[in-house]
Amino acid sequence: MAATKSFPFEESLARLESLVQKMEDGDLSLEDSLKTFEEGIKLTRECQQALKKAEQKVKVLIENNGILEAEAFQPDEQDP
Repeated sequence: MAATKSFPFEESLARLESLVQKMEDGDLSLEDSLKTFEEGIKLTRECQQALKKAEQKVKVLIENNGILEAEAFQPDEQDP
């Protein structure tokens, strides 16, 4: 079995926040803005995939009376 590579979610999220701040500062050239935007899109997709995988694992792990059941995640009301 191949070893699975761990996705550094928190690091990627921090990098994404840094990229957003860079772009909001408005000091980048058009070319640098496009490169930064492209990297941001890539990081966003990777983070979304990691969250989707985590959600699937949570669904599998929910247990009811000793029987595993998949249940949809119910976010708190304050979550967007």
